[in-house]
This record gives sequence, structure tokens and C-alpha cells, in this order.
Amino acid sequence: MKRLILIVLLVSFSLSSFAQREAKDWYLNIGVNAINSLGSQSPIYHPDEWAFEFPISAAVEYNWNEQFSIEQSITFNGFNESNKIDGVNLDQDYNYISLDTNVKYYLGEYIFGRNLHWLDFYASAGVGFYHIDETNISANLGGGLLVWLNSAQTFGLKGQLTGKFAFDHPDSGFDNNHYQYHLQAVFKL
Repeated sequence: MKRLILIVLLVSFSLSSFAQREAKDWYLNIGVNAINSLGSQSPIYHPDEWAFEFPISAAVEYNWNEQFSIEQSITFNGFNESNKIDGVNLDQDYNYISLDTNVKYYLGEYIFGRNLHWLDFYASAGVGFYHIDETNISANLGGGLLVWLNSAQTFGLKGQLTGKFAFDHPDSGFDNNHYQYHLQAVFKL
């Protein structure tokens, strides 16, 4: 798996692209999130059981060049007694907070060419800090879709999936590997 990720990154860096987004722009993302911590390797396992309690997410993103950006995000969510974490029925409510720093690589023009400026895909990787019952650090790997709703690309919507892989996985209890989904409005600052 590590070799595959390394090969994909090397190929991505070696390609040249024509950017849809301008360099040195700031963006604010605000929306909702859901958490899949059901103990499955499938990112779409039982969506009706995902955590969605006070699901606020916000992020600030900076494009340092035409393909790459860095994003700092904060998310809040929670698990109530009717939820499960890794197959365990909960006996109390738990709050979820996450702080993540991710680097994004926009590759929409590789897929669509220059003709589809209102749609872009990206891959992301980074690190995170999150807390459910205890605190843990994660390696994050994900991607998303960004749809611009105006021609000036100042307002859009994005959907994002992030796999969060806990560093202290065997001893972490509820603060374990999980998936996080975001649906956010994007505003150019």
C-alpha cells in the first residue's frame, strides 16, 4: 500500500497541469460532517448508523500555487447512546472534536481538461488530532469534489471523504480508525 501511494504521488508531481484555481487565494469552508466509526473497512458501510450529532465543520484553505493548497480544519460531532463505535454499543454520549492539517492536490484538469472549469477533484493527505474518549493522532488520506456555482469561482460546494488512521490503533479504545465525510460551502476570501 505504501508503495502504491508513493508511486501515485511521484507520478502526480511529475505531470504538468493548467490550473482552474489561482495561486495565493484563501478560501473559507463551512458545513456539516458525519463519522463512520463502525469498525468496517468499507467507507459506505451502513450510512444510517453514522454519527451526526452537532455536526459542524469549518476550514481555512490557502492555495500556495495552482495545484497545491493547505487546509486547516476543525470539526465537531458526537455519538449518542444509540450509536455504535467499532461494533460496541455505547452506554453514554460522547463528543467528537478534530483538528486536521491536510495538503491538497487538485487534479480536475487531468481528468476533464480545460473545458470543465466549474468542477474539480482533489486528493488530500495530512495529520490530525482528535478526541472521543481519549486523544489520538491520525494520518489522514482522502479526496473530494468541488463544484463552483459561479464563473468567478468565488462560491462553491464541496464533498469530501477522509480516512483517519490512528497512530496508536491497538490501544486507542474508541479513538480508533474511522471515516469522516464533509459537505461544505466554499467562499473565496
